[in-house]
Order: sequence, then C-alpha cells, then structure tokens
Amino acid sequence: MKQQIFLSSPKQVSFGLLALRVAFGCFMMVHGLQKVMGFSTISEGFPDPLGMGHQLSLVCAIATEVGCSILLILGLGTRVAVLGLAFTMFVALFLVHGSDPWKVKELAAVYLATYAVIFITGPGKLSLDQKLFGKNEPNEN
Repeated sequence: MKQQIFLSSPKQVSFGLLALRVAFGCFMMVHGLQKVMGFSTISEGFPDPLGMGHQLSLVCAIATEVGCSILLILGLGTRVAVLGLAFTMFVALFLVHGSDPWKVKELAAVYLATYAVIFITGPGKLSLDQKLFGKNEPNEN
C-alpha cells in the first residue's frame, strides 16, 4: 500500500508525461492560434527583441507556438520541439518582459520550467518518438 502511494510505476510516469505534453502543448497552441487570428492587428506592434522585424518575429512565434506544440502533443521530435518552445519562453521572460513585474512574466517562467523538465525526461513511452526510435522492450507495469 505504501509503495502505491509514495512510488510511481513506469506506466504511471508514462501517463504523467503524456498528460504534461498534451496539456502544455494545447495551452501553448492556444497562444499561437490567438496570434494567427489577430495577425493583421498585432503584427506592426509585436515585440521585436531579436531585431528581425515585427512581422517576422510574429511569424516565428506563431510557427513555434503552433508547430512545436503539435510535435509536443504527438511526442514527435519532442526534445527539438521543446528547445524551440523553451527559447521562445526564454525570450518572452528575459527580453520582452524582463523589466515587468513577476505577475506579468510568471506564465513564461512556468512554461520554460515545464519545457526544461520535458527536455530532461524525454517524451515518455506513450509518444511517437518511442514508437519510431525506441528499443523494443518488454512491457513494464
């Protein structure tokens, strides 16, 4: 009984990573889709912290927030996808909102921390990365 309360099985870890990937992938995709829907109204005033131009910065943010989120949800190219998402959140946290109060930049910090955890742990067994590139191992409980 104690073991069930205090320890996790590999299956539980895999389901937990799946839930984390899907949840944070969907949350970030909403940000990207909002940018798509309001592209014409926000493109001229969108932050340009890397000096690429407002529209190109917006296009890059959309591509990362939507494209990498889809990959994250699927667990396909997961570590590469979270690198893109983490970079976007790093820029938001330290460059775009660097001088803002914590209340404004807290969400970017939460995303960045989550993407760091996913980068470290990998996508888990319930991912396309595992299906395509994983070793055939016996089922674990």
